Amino acid sequence: MQLTPMAPKCGVEISGVSLADCTDAEMQDIKQAIYEHGVAIFRDQDFSPEDHIKFGKRWGGIDINNYFPLQEDYGEIAVVKKEADQATNIGGAWHTDHSYDQIPAMGSVLVARELPPQGGDTEWAHMGAAYDALPDDLKDEIEDLEAFHTADHVYKADGLYAQTDMGKSLRGQDMKTGAVHPVVIRHPLTGRKLLYVNTAFTINFVGRTREESLPLLQRLCDAALTGDNQCRLQWKLGTVAIWDNRTTWHNAINDYQGHRREMHRITLSGDALAA
Repeated sequence: MQLTPMAPKCGVEISGVSLADCTDAEMQDIKQAIYEHGVAIFRDQDFSPEDHIKFGKRWGGIDINNYFPLQEDYGEIAVVKKEADQATNIGGAWHTDHSYDQIPAMGSVLVARELPPQGGDTEWAHMGAAYDALPDDLKDEIEDLEAFHTADHVYKADGLYAQTDMGKSLRGQDMKTGAVHPVVIRHPLTGRKLLYVNTAFTINFVGRTREESLPLLQRLCDAALTGDNQCRLQWKLGTVAIWDNRTTWHNAINDYQGHRREMHRITLSGDALAA
């Protein structure tokens, strides 16, 4: 197994391993690489839906997505797709999956199934590197803060997606979400401090209104996207990406109008977050 960094502070490409039949020792090395680098990329994988589910279960529990359509024959797999005649994509802004859950997802295993001829890249940003780069006075200011996260404004019947041509493709419009998490968490396995807010689902700091929270929230979100803590993946068929939601943000770039893109995602169960 060989590890090649994708960027100075985020991402690693792992070669010389088959995810469908990796050994227990290889699995542990893969997990450790993802916990540290935030995301790992695997090329030229022969990875069937059965392999996808088996791999997810080897990692731990699988969280069933409440909003995305599910693969018809494999209910553990969420389908993240954009049709050729749709303008809106899923995940087309910097975010962390499931931060609105009481116990957020650990991460995701995303497999490319149908790709446009070009475009449709995915970016990640490392929130450990983001926290490390904050000035000391800002670290002190956020040390004991908590923030409220929800997805209701995104997925509900009159939410952001409902106002687009993606609205009819999604489920769960009647769901209610909401969770409070520390603004600075410690990774449960590496112990590293991570910035845990995001532009999509973090609404306000506990004890402050949305309006009172916005200046600091915007400052943190701006600081999270420094030049050297991001990496970018150009997808190819046979590519699998696995990322740690606690450690990274990600962004699905919507630059392939007129072409279809379909990805299959399994979401890995996580642990309660703590400062």
